[in-house]
Amino acid sequence: MLEDIQVLCHSSIKINKEKVIYIDSFKIDKNYNDADIIFITHDHYDHYSEEDIDKVKKANTVIIVPEKLLTKALRNGFKQDYIITVVPNQKYMAEGIEFTTVPAYNTNKQFHPKENEWVGYIIEIKGVKYYIAGDTDITEENKRIKCDVAFVPVGGTYTMDFKEATYLINEIKPKIAVPIHYGSIVGTNQDAINFSKLLHPEIECKILMK
Repeated sequence: MLEDIQVLCHSSIKINKEKVIYIDSFKIDKNYNDADIIFITHDHYDHYSEEDIDKVKKANTVIIVPEKLLTKALRNGFKQDYIITVVPNQKYMAEGIEFTTVPAYNTNKQFHPKENEWVGYIIEIKGVKYYIAGDTDITEENKRIKCDVAFVPVGGTYTMDFKEATYLINEIKPKIAVPIHYGSIVGTNQDAINFSKLLHPEIECKILMK
């Protein structure tokens, strides 16, 4: 299920399956310009980075952003026809890929207010559901997630820490859990290791970021 999927840095993910998909491109090392679809969870600089978007987008790339980022996407050179704006708790389709938005917000800190309507995504590819949590704490909404693979922040400070992330993953029971949002701005490799040790034995942990 993780074949042709990379965690590039922090929360930046590349999926090269039916389409070339980037999520929250950040610290991209060179110009690839191969993205069919770019998913953005919210507009903090480590998730919506115009410099890094420019390294992956091409002429007909579709970008998916929360509604409040429409002006930024237009200013970044995307034409209206290639921008899909989203709100939480809705289903969408882009380039033949079905996806659902999940609210992503803090419950015990102020960095990601619920009213901003920022999101995580459940992206379905070849019958496999991939949940990309975005910057979030444990919420009533994400405790109801049904997915096969979950990419979840573990670095703490701005999101869940590894203990909270473990609680969420043990609650929703994906087949595979992948820790993200550590090793660059907040969190360390040890957070990912600690996360892996606390998971239920039937949940496989894959640490993709080295």
